[in-house]
Amino acid sequence: MSMTSGRIQADVPFIRDRFTWQAYLLLASFTYLQAILGPLMPFLRDEFNLSYTVGGLHLSAFALGMVIAGVGGAVLVQALGREVVLRGGAVGMAAAACLLAFGSHVLATLGASLVMGLAGALMLVTVQSTLADRHGRWRALAFTEANIAGGLSAGLAPLLLGVFQRVGIGWRSAVYSAVMGLAVLLIVRARTRVLHADPPRQARAAARERLPLAFWVSWTIILLGVAIEFCLIGWGADFLHTAAGLEKSTASSVMAAFFVAIVLGRLAGGRLTRVMEASSLLVVAVGIIMCGFPIFWLAPSPLIKVVGLFVTGLGAGNVFPLTLAIALSVAPDTDAASARVTMGAGLAILIAPLTLGWIADAIGMANAYGATLVLIAAALAMVLVARWLARRAHSANKSVRAA
Repeated sequence: MSMTSGRIQADVPFIRDRFTWQAYLLLASFTYLQAILGPLMPFLRDEFNLSYTVGGLHLSAFALGMVIAGVGGAVLVQALGREVVLRGGAVGMAAAACLLAFGSHVLATLGASLVMGLAGALMLVTVQSTLADRHGRWRALAFTEANIAGGLSAGLAPLLLGVFQRVGIGWRSAVYSAVMGLAVLLIVRARTRVLHADPPRQARAAARERLPLAFWVSWTIILLGVAIEFCLIGWGADFLHTAAGLEKSTASSVMAAFFVAIVLGRLAGGRLTRVMEASSLLVVAVGIIMCGFPIFWLAPSPLIKVVGLFVTGLGAGNVFPLTLAIALSVAPDTDAASARVTMGAGLAILIAPLTLGWIADAIGMANAYGATLVLIAAALAMVLVARWLARRAHSANKSVRAA
C-alpha cells in the first residue's frame, strides 16, 4: 500500500491463504523467543551468578544478530532463495534456543542469543518481503495482523515461563515449547507447495538499485518507533518504581497495560487499514504517542501515569507495521528493503535502552525519560517529511501523465 495510492478499493479482497497463516505463526515464534529473554534472565543470573550488565548483554547479543542479518540478509536471499533462507532461519533459531536452554556457561547462552537473533531475523526478512509481495495493496493489514500475533506471543512468553516454573517443570519448558512450535511449522511447511516464494527475475535485478530517499525516511521512522517502544519496555517498570513510587512487583505487573494496549491498538489499526491509507494512520498513531507519553512521564498520580502508558501503547503498536508497509511499497526490491528494516529495528533495540540507562545513571530515570519525548518528536517530524515526499512524488507522476 503506497503512501501515494488513492482511496483503497473495498472490492479487492484480502485473502489469508495458507502461507499468510504460516507467516503469522513464524513471526509469532520470533517475537516469543525475543520476548522470553527478559523474563528468563533472573533464572540465568542465579544459575551463573551473573551481574545485571552481563545479563542484559543477552538482549544486546540478540539485537546484534538482527543487525548482522539486516546487513547480509538480502544477499543471502538472492543467492539461495526465500524458501531456503526462511527454513534455514527457523531451524537455526530453534537450535540456538535449545543451546540457550542447555548452555552450561554464560558464553554459550550469549552465543545462543546472538544466533537466535541472526537466524530469526533472516526468517523474519523473508516473511516480511513475501507477505508484502503476496498482499500488495493490503500489505499494511497483513503486517498489522502479523504483529497482533507477535504481540500476543510476546505476552504469552513470560506467562508460560512463570506457569511452568511454578508447577515444577522448570523455565526451560517455556523455551522448548517454542522449539516444538517451530518444528511443527517446519513440518507443515515441508508438506506445503512453496507459495509465492521468490520474486520474478526482473525484481531480483532491481535489488542492485539504490533504495530511494522515501524508503530511508520510513526506515528512520521505524528506527525511532522501535527505540521508543523498547525504551518503555526496558525501563518502564523501573520508571514506575522510582518516579511513581510503586513497588517493584507492582510496577512490573502494571507494564502489562502497555502490552495490552499494543494488541488493542493493532486490532483497531487492522480494521482502519481497510478504509484509510497507511500514511494517514501513521500520523494518527504517532499523534497518539505524542499525547500519551507526556501524561505517563509527567503526571503526579501513579494511576494517571498508567493511563498515559496505556494511551502510548495504543499508538506505539501501529508504528512498526504501518511504516513497514510504506517502506516496502516504495522500495524496488522487497528483500533488500525488509533486510534493511530488520537492521534498523536491531540497531534500535541494541542502542536505545542502553543509552537511556546511561543517561539515567547520570541524571536519574525520571529526568532521563525526557529523551524519549525527543525521539517521539523526531518520529513525528519524519512522518511529516514522508508525507511531503509522497505528495511531491504524486504531483510529479500526475505531471508526467498529463504531458
